Amino acid sequence: MKAVPVPSISGVWLFQPTPHRDDRGFFSRTFDAGVARSAGIDPDGFAQDSVSRSVRGVVRGMHLRSGAGEAKLVRCSYGEVFDVVVDLRPGSPTFRALETFRLSGDTQESIYVPAGCAHGFQALSEVADVSYRIDRAHDPSEDVAIAHDDPELAIPWPLPAALLSERDASAPSLADALR
Repeated sequence: MKAVPVPSISGVWLFQPTPHRDDRGFFSRTFDAGVARSAGIDPDGFAQDSVSRSVRGVVRGMHLRSGAGEAKLVRCSYGEVFDVVVDLRPGSPTFRALETFRLSGDTQESIYVPAGCAHGFQALSEVADVSYRIDRAHDPSEDVAIAHDDPELAIPWPLPAALLSERDASAPSLADALR
């Protein structure tokens, strides 16, 4: 496994495992504390693991946390997703930069999303499971959502948004969320 910095957004890392394939399928390490540490990420700093299952076209996001924020390690464990990270840290040299990734269960790559960055994804396969390793317990009072279709973000979603949660459907624009 190796960690590759994503230059378009400061502090974002792509973790690329080396799946071992044979006639049975594959075996892959999906997290390595030493590799995380080499990227400047405290492997002991994660507090919870979560998973979401989505059907094709579902958009989840764009989400972030207020207060101290929330860092997360995101991986598509099954299926395929179009993943999006937006830097919303005002002091960051890459403030408002956007980067997209295709994550899949075949590659098991993970994206490290630093606190203060918005994150979202769209399921591209019939079913997609996304696993999250999060650095602090969830506090719903700190949840922030931004409209996935905000023209200022201009996210190039590959499919029409099939289903949105009520929260995501009524999410404010980026400008309103930043106020």
